[in-house]
Amino acid sequence: MSTTDGPEPGSRLGYLLKHAQLRMAELNTKALAPHGINGRELAVLLVLAAAEPMSQQQAAQRLGIDRTTMVALLDALEAKGLVERRPDPDDRRRNVIGLTGTGQRTLHRAREASDAAERELLAPLSRSAAEQLRRALRAIVSRPD
Repeated sequence: MSTTDGPEPGSRLGYLLKHAQLRMAELNTKALAPHGINGRELAVLLVLAAAEPMSQQQAAQRLGIDRTTMVALLDALEAKGLVERRPDPDDRRRNVIGLTGTGQRTLHRAREASDAAERELLAPLSRSAAEQLRRALRAIVSRPD
């Protein structure tokens, strides 16, 4: 008689999502290392590149992270010469953040490397299955609480 009831852990959604994320993080870390950034820093660069210069608070809200974490990420990116803070021309009490020229070039190369890491993760799937997975995950993460 088996001491377990139900399927093995390897068939559970939580297990599968966790291990897929761990594999993606491993591939992304390896892909981004030559560019001197990590996955969280890439996310910040992507958000900053996708919009007009924005405040730290706006960037943190778009990423869904707390203010303290955002400040630490921006400090690290600024130390690497990838972003710069400057006074907001419309409100001198706040700063806006933008990519430097080096930041734009790094983002371009890092995005290509990260895209290659995603393709490697999804290689066992057909193109349509990979897109279906993306759509399904997007539906899950964008669902309001």
